[in-house]
Amino acid sequence: MEGFGKMTKTLFCLNMAYQKSLQHIFAEIPLPFCMVNVPDIPITGISIDSRLVTPGNLFVAMKGGSADGHAYIPKAIENGAVAVVGERVLGGLSVPYIRLESPRRALTWIAASFYDWPARKLTVIGVTGTDGKTTTTNLIHRILLAAEIRAGMISTVNAVIGDQVVDTGFHVTTPDAHDVQRYLAQMVEAGLTHVVLETTSHGWAQYRVDACEFDIGVVTNITHEHMDEHGSYENYRAAKARLFSSLEITSAKPQGNPRLGVINRDDAGSFEFLDDFIRVRKLNYGLSEEADIRADDIVYGPSGIRFKAESRGFSISVASRLVGAFNISNCLAALTATAYGLKIKPEVAAQGIASLEGIPGRMERIDMGQNFTAIVDFAHTPNALKVSLEAAREMLSSKEEGKGGRGRVIAVFGSAGLRDKAKRRMMAEVSAEMADLTVLTAEDPRTESLEAILAEMAEGARSKGRREGETFWRVPDRGDAIRFALSLAREGDIVLACGKGHEQSMCFGRREHAWDDRTAMQAALGELLGVEGPGMPYLPTQDTGEEEWLRY
Repeated sequence: MEGFGKMTKTLFCLNMAYQKSLQHIFAEIPLPFCMVNVPDIPITGISIDSRLVTPGNLFVAMKGGSADGHAYIPKAIENGAVAVVGERVLGGLSVPYIRLESPRRALTWIAASFYDWPARKLTVIGVTGTDGKTTTTNLIHRILLAAEIRAGMISTVNAVIGDQVVDTGFHVTTPDAHDVQRYLAQMVEAGLTHVVLETTSHGWAQYRVDACEFDIGVVTNITHEHMDEHGSYENYRAAKARLFSSLEITSAKPQGNPRLGVINRDDAGSFEFLDDFIRVRKLNYGLSEEADIRADDIVYGPSGIRFKAESRGFSISVASRLVGAFNISNCLAALTATAYGLKIKPEVAAQGIASLEGIPGRMERIDMGQNFTAIVDFAHTPNALKVSLEAAREMLSSKEEGKGGRGRVIAVFGSAGLRDKAKRRMMAEVSAEMADLTVLTAEDPRTESLEAILAEMAEGARSKGRREGETFWRVPDRGDAIRFALSLAREGDIVLACGKGHEQSMCFGRREHAWDDRTAMQAALGELLGVEGPGMPYLPTQDTGEEEWLRY
């Protein structure tokens, strides 16, 4: 969080350096609106949180799932807001009020205009998908750096702007629209020319990246996730596909527009739809012979992957410290986007891929001298859990490991409350089929009953022939679940804690508690081995009944 403090100061200075007429902004945004009552007053920044409003700011009030920003307009004005945008019929405010049909949709364009359209001065590579988008984003960024391109990155983990890094949130989603534009503006100010931007379906559905002027779009895959948000797989897929439709309307840039769509040939659920949907130049990648860019001569190992990337234009050897078949796909996606979209030499792209040591919380090993392997991974969807377990199996069967496949895979994971309920059973079924032992535990239960969530998951495990107390267990406290899984481990086993990855908090009731699976794993290993380690992070399941924390 030290980096966050430094970045906050920098961004505040950047924010103060910008000042623009509200009337000028509204004259530029490409949305229907009424210019009546839009005052010609300067604004010094944009905020959607009344607590963060500073004098001279525009406050944008939006309706959310659990709160309505209109209720906080008085507080925003008290803190110095000089104008307010909202959608409700309101009167009697002491500052100008501009009513729009969709403030959320307008926010991205308002912010882009305020920061003088920074994406139009950058080459923008967008990455989306259900799984693998953070890794692919990081791979592309490393390739750009290897090509000596001045590039930034905005992912769901952090934003990299020159030599500065800023956290982008406790939980994983695209930053809010005005924050994205602010990061882009700082990149322009720092002299960067390219940016890799990871986008989520929430980000597209909520218009957070509509003004990002994408030049290249990459989709890793589209599998079961966020059905609670989108209602159906088709709606979810359509939200992701907006990345490709945006390529058609990107403004002409002095440096040119690659306008390339990159899709996964092996992803049965999305390939045909996206291949037909894309109206700009397109390429696909995959492990099949039919792919435009494919992988041959694949070698899996516990310390990485090796393969030959083949296309009609090149054939090169690629080595990565990432593990698992899914990361071969991620490497191919990054290679396709950069070699064909930006004309970076494939050999240079391979160097960039090799330079990436790993992604925080993505198949990250925790080693404190134990005689088995402990890994923390972010897998929180059925497909992501499947490929993580497959990667663990590959590690066990690898000749480099020398275990001859004798080791077992022990999986620890949960399923979030107030989110897609169908995947609870599905994830337990996946683990029952692919892991030797399964420990079901808490993962952001929020205001739902943790006991009920675990019961749904247990039903999924039982449906695949697993027996509770023998091959799967329910351990509500996540710290205790990790301890228990480690106590089951024998020499050569792999203990895989999935679902939280790099995240820094867990939500019980309505309260976020500081939590890091990597710290928890280190704490549990220290206890098991009798060596010095960090303390186990606190969760309310440690010392209170469910009826207590549900009231938070």
